[in-house]
Amino acid sequence: MCEALAHRSPADDVVRLTAAVDPKDGHIALDLLDRDAVENVVATTKPDIVIHLAAQSSTAGGIVDSGDTWAVNVTGTLNLAAAICRHSPHATVLFASSSDVYGASFLRGPVSEASLVLPLSAYAKSKLVAEGLLDAILPGSNRLIIVRPFNHSGPGQREAFVLPSFAAQIARIERGSQPAELRVGDLDVSRDFMDVRDVVEAYVALIERAEALPRRFVCNIASERVFPLRHLVEMLRSKSEATFDIVVDPARLRSNDVRVARGDAGLLRAATEWRPRVSIEDLLASLLEDARRRLSITS
Repeated sequence: MCEALAHRSPADDVVRLTAAVDPKDGHIALDLLDRDAVENVVATTKPDIVIHLAAQSSTAGGIVDSGDTWAVNVTGTLNLAAAICRHSPHATVLFASSSDVYGASFLRGPVSEASLVLPLSAYAKSKLVAEGLLDAILPGSNRLIIVRPFNHSGPGQREAFVLPSFAAQIARIERGSQPAELRVGDLDVSRDFMDVRDVVEAYVALIERAEALPRRFVCNIASERVFPLRHLVEMLRSKSEATFDIVVDPARLRSNDVRVARGDAGLLRAATEWRPRVSIEDLLASLLEDARRRLSITS
C-alpha cells in the first residue's frame, strides 16, 4: 500500500506506521494501543491522508482470542480517531473494515452497501464497532471512506489465512517435510478472492477521488466472482507434482460459516472505474511460488 502511494505521489511524504519495523522502508514502530504514542505520531506528522489498515485481521484469530480482537480493532481505532480529531481535523481517512460485517445477510444473496449488517464473529463485530467509532468521533471536516473488502491474498500473507495455508502445506509436502496430507476445513463454502494488488489499487483510486465522494462514504471491494474452496484446492494441486490426500481437520471448521459470500461492487465501479486485473490462477500461482521460496530460505 505504502509503495503504491509513494509511486503515485512521489512528491508527498508517506509515513508507515507498523508493529514490524523495516528501517530500509522508513517504517515507524507504533502500537495503536499505546494512546500517548499514537497521539505523538499524529501530532508530529499532521497527516493529510490516513489509511487505517492495522487490525487483528484473521477471522480465525478473532474466534480464538476475541479479547485481543476487540482491543486492537476497537481500542486501537479509538486512539487513532481521537488523535486525528485533535491534530488533523481536515484529513481524509480511509478505514479498511471487512465484508464480514454483513454476516447473516449473505444468506439472502449478494450484498450491497444497502444490505443489513449482521456480523456473526467477534472479528466482524469489532470491525463494525470501529466503523461507528470513526463516524462518531471524526468531525464533519474529516472525509471518511469506509471500505469493506472481500477476501484478498498475496505473497507474504500469513498461514492463518486459508489460501496461504493451502500453498504452504503443498510446498512442505513437495519437500517431504510434511506428510502427504493437506489439512483443511470446510471446502464446500464459496468465497470471493482477490489479489491484494487489486485491492490496493481500489484504495488508491478512492483516495485520489476523495474530493468527489460524499464526506462519509462506504463501499464494497469485490471481484463479484466466487469460488468454492474445493475448486481452489484442485487448482493448486494442478500446479504441483506432489500427490496428497485431503484431510478435514476439525480444528479448522467454523460453526458459523456462511455457505456463499458474494458482494456487489457497483458503487466502487461507479466512483472509480476500478476493475480487478489479476486472475485467480495468477494469484494461486504467486502464493505457491512464494511458499516454495520461503521454504527454501528457511531450510
